[in-house]
Amino acid sequence: MTTAHQPNQSSKSTSHWLDRRLVLFTGKGGVGKSTVAAATALLAAEQGKRVLLIDVDSTGNLAALFEHPEVGFIPTEIYPGISAMQMDTEDSLREYLNLQLRLPLAGRVGPLANAFDFIASAAPGVKEILTMGKICWEVRESLEKRAPWDIVIVDAAATGHVISQLDSPRAIRELVKVGPVANQTEWVIEMLADPLITELHIVTTPEEMPVSETIDLVKSLKTRVDVPLGNIIVNRVLPEPFNRADADIFSNLETTNSLAAIEKTAGLGGKKVLAAASLAVSLRRSQSKHIAYLRQSVDLPLVYLPYLFIRDHGLRVTRVVSEALGYEMGTGG
Repeated sequence: MTTAHQPNQSSKSTSHWLDRRLVLFTGKGGVGKSTVAAATALLAAEQGKRVLLIDVDSTGNLAALFEHPEVGFIPTEIYPGISAMQMDTEDSLREYLNLQLRLPLAGRVGPLANAFDFIASAAPGVKEILTMGKICWEVRESLEKRAPWDIVIVDAAATGHVISQLDSPRAIRELVKVGPVANQTEWVIEMLADPLITELHIVTTPEEMPVSETIDLVKSLKTRVDVPLGNIIVNRVLPEPFNRADADIFSNLETTNSLAAIEKTAGLGGKKVLAAASLAVSLRRSQSKHIAYLRQSVDLPLVYLPYLFIRDHGLRVTRVVSEALGYEMGTGG
């Protein structure tokens, strides 16, 4: 069987990930992008960086991956060196109005929020710019030493929505040509396009639909938005059950004596053991096919994370994935 990957053989070094000030993760829903974002934050924190971890999904709960209660719009420390916040467009609008128009933060925005909702439904990018503007504001504040973050890590929108999110500054610039809003969107556009500051990574799994969506997303990102692309992170890669020599031995085990020996050793029916092994080989071969197709279809480096045979979703999983990322990036063992 062809091996799809050997560790640390990505097509370019990934050690620069944590040198960026803004690192974003996207991917099809269910592929584990939130876990990868949290694991990257943990890796950065354990290297001494002060991290702001942002969840753009108001229904998400990144804090749970650190076994911390849910957080809100105000950054809250959830782990030593890691603060997290949940994006909220109304809170973001309120903060923007306070900063730009000196309107008080107290209370709801009220009628202005209603007007905003009306405008947002008619004009593309209005709600999304509040998200991207807030993210980039935190990065700019950190660059100018007014915020403590060394790196801002974002669990961005899924594949179906991330382009409109990333493209929102340009969309607003098309609507508003002059004035303070135009000036503010300009620096957001510049920050998102700066490869020394920003990098977007795509998380996928070695399955047909996620791989297909990833390939389409890469093509769309390259033609529609100006954001530096980093790596394709292939999550949940199964281990190689057998090497070629083992596979030849395995194929000759279905004899009466061999089955009896397996049953005596494993305490299970020999045919069940062989069926399980055959299934493992089949699944791995299927994954290898999808990984090979992905590698041929995109010109971005692939990073591989193992399938975790555990059911936890808390800090234990975050730590295991972080260690695997560290190994891939050459920062851990």
